[in-house]
Amino acid sequence: MNLYYRQVGETGPAIVILHGLFGSSDNWLTISKAIAEPGYRVFLVDQRNHGQSPHTTEHDYVGMADDLRGFLTDHSLSDAILVGHSMGGKTVMQYAMNSPGTFRKLVVVDIAPKFYPIHHADIIRGFNAIDLTTLKSRNEADKIMSQYEPSLAVRQFLLKNLYRNEQGQFAWRINLPLIERELHGIGGDLTDTTTVTAPTLFIRGSESPYITDADIPAIQLMFPHSTVLTIEGAGHWVQAEKPDEFVTALMKFINE
Repeated sequence: MNLYYRQVGETGPAIVILHGLFGSSDNWLTISKAIAEPGYRVFLVDQRNHGQSPHTTEHDYVGMADDLRGFLTDHSLSDAILVGHSMGGKTVMQYAMNSPGTFRKLVVVDIAPKFYPIHHADIIRGFNAIDLTTLKSRNEADKIMSQYEPSLAVRQFLLKNLYRNEQGQFAWRINLPLIERELHGIGGDLTDTTTVTAPTLFIRGSESPYITDADIPAIQLMFPHSTVLTIEGAGHWVQAEKPDEFVTALMKFINE
């Protein structure tokens, strides 16, 4: 599968970043410029059924790990640092378990290798409440979405998935019907789990419930050379809420 990507920086070691559910490479553009500045090539990848990458009939972590393997092979990236947020974090963990020795380091942002119950149902209902055939503006979409998601910042993030197609009509970049069908699997456990010995950093937000203190023993058992770092005052979107602290923590780990 040919995944859509953006590249920031032309020389230096490679850093490959995978976004989370409902996200895209666009969400990481500002952060990537700060990461690339010291001399890194940053590849921002749209995962399947998101952004400008192809829509498929399946959406699971084995498939997304295979997508990542193909991307790394196609771009001759045999020693990259892999970074994944939320769903992207599970993708890079699955890839690391399936393909040891093909990457340098792993960074997992605010997600643990465990099952999460479905908790995005309201967002899906909000998306489905927007009638694209009659929608006139993004403001109209935001007004509808506000009935399902109270946070303006989250709505702005979610509505980046809205665009005008070649016919000038609004459309979704995400494969909404498939994601709705696969929500349970997106929250699911990883498969064929094996110990990952590569250096790994887990970054969590102090205000996020995604990685709890109770999760740390299981993380360290599965990733014995891992560290869990907490960024104070951040929620699930750590990199967006505390960008300076996030970049500092990331670059310190990368440069160790």
